[in-house]
Amino acid sequence: MSVNVVEVDAVSHRYVKHWALEDVSLRIASKGVIGLLGSNGAGKSTLMNILCGCTSQSQGQVTIAGMDVRQQPEAARRLIGFLPQQAPLALELSVDEYFRYCAGLRRMSPDSMDDAVDYVVDRCGLKPMRSRLIGALSGGYRQRVGIAQALVHRPKLIVLDEPTVGLDPNQILGVRSLIRDIGEEHTILFSTHIMPEIEALCRRVVMIEQGRLCFDGDLQEFRSFAPVQSVILACRKAPSSDELLQLRIGIEAVNELSPGRLRLKTNGDKGITERMLALPASAGWGVQEIYYEHASLEDVFQALAQKVAS
Repeated sequence: MSVNVVEVDAVSHRYVKHWALEDVSLRIASKGVIGLLGSNGAGKSTLMNILCGCTSQSQGQVTIAGMDVRQQPEAARRLIGFLPQQAPLALELSVDEYFRYCAGLRRMSPDSMDDAVDYVVDRCGLKPMRSRLIGALSGGYRQRVGIAQALVHRPKLIVLDEPTVGLDPNQILGVRSLIRDIGEEHTILFSTHIMPEIEALCRRVVMIEQGRLCFDGDLQEFRSFAPVQSVILACRKAPSSDELLQLRIGIEAVNELSPGRLRLKTNGDKGITERMLALPASAGWGVQEIYYEHASLEDVFQALAQKVAS
């Protein structure tokens, strides 16, 4: 019987009088990148700190590959790699020295350190930088060093908190590629506010809002949560706005995107396109393209947050 990498059972946590988490339960069974979403103050950082053994939850149980983070803290922490938002880098050390230092903190034996350092240097694309001081590295390479220190002991779970914040577009693409590759061999919990990161990297999305779990499912399920709000219509001879509104089939507004190409704001009814194509008048429009424009991930995030708040 396989053991889940992460099991969070009815976890709640209170800071004085404020409950940062309330009755959160979560299972992560396999490798891959899982996106962790939530507004500022939603409870994401508290959950990550509990998973990594930095905070002891008020209620509930957390296990990492079967190890209870409260009852077996050392054994559980050996299975976790953590990159906080502010990477704990020793700028005065070289890349090699820093990785050996991190391996020592993980209580790795001296005989295994060389192999571990060689592994993360190669895995994270740091071979040309291994003798350089970390303080002399660019932002992108510093983030690679931060990810590598979380990987040096080859943990079951890697927790990354906003790993691409402050990077330029080229650096972001490089770090994304690295995270995607690592996710093929490890379980990664990836906290971010940047929706394109979720779209590019994550197979599953977990969202916390006001301390409660409000969504846990695959990316496609997450995307479909927000209702369809518009239809794109392209025609050789596009109908006028008045003509479309007078059809009374759920079209609430019409915006011209370009000649012959319209965005139709709808009331959320998913049968509008079928009814439009069935209209006798549509034969004269020369319809070239018609499809629902799906909500952006930002729209979905907002819809979920509003649902919790209401």
